[in-house]
Amino acid sequence: MLSVEILKALLLGFTIGLTGALVPGPMLFATIEVSLKKGWTAGPEVVLGHMIVELLLCMFIFFGAAAFFGAGIISIIFLIGGLALVVFGLLTVKDARNAASPARISRNSSGLKLKSSPALIGLVTSVSNPYFWIWWLTAGGALLLREYEPGIITAVAFVLGHWTADLSWFTAVSGSFSHGKTLLSQKTHTNILYACGAFLVIFGFYFMLNYNNPIQLS
Repeated sequence: MLSVEILKALLLGFTIGLTGALVPGPMLFATIEVSLKKGWTAGPEVVLGHMIVELLLCMFIFFGAAAFFGAGIISIIFLIGGLALVVFGLLTVKDARNAASPARISRNSSGLKLKSSPALIGLVTSVSNPYFWIWWLTAGGALLLREYEPGIITAVAFVLGHWTADLSWFTAVSGSFSHGKTLLSQKTHTNILYACGAFLVIFGFYFMLNYNNPIQLS
């Protein structure tokens, strides 16, 4: 049933999105710094800029892949995407123990002079992060194309789930730090990253094992 496929796409998008959001990066650093000055709204506004970049990328993947790539090429993309998921998962597990908690991040952040709008900061920290491009041009693109198989609605549901994860996490971060509190302890953050890394590895292998089931893009 289409409703089941939509729900699965939402949950998958949320889970995959959360694994990326939890890993410390430039956008998290910026969100914490802005939230100390602007309050809890910093998180949603930073994510808005991030979403604009991802929307443009998703549109390119939707229409670019549909127009230029055949089923055989799409299958190869799935294989590469599955491998990328495994690599990202292993790196997440490897770095989980050394991942800084939000409290440490706020004390040791880059010291950027964040005078621009939070949305612009979210956009800049996204496009300037090489891992963002690596992700979307490998694993993210492959996942999006797979969710496009049942129809555009499931692909949109995947993206909405992904954005919901980003919005939930960064809003929680900005809300926490705007009140001078630590959102997660170092141990809890580390354990969550271990779980996220394991999920990516398992799902990546599953993705690769099913890569030879090509889809037809219309």
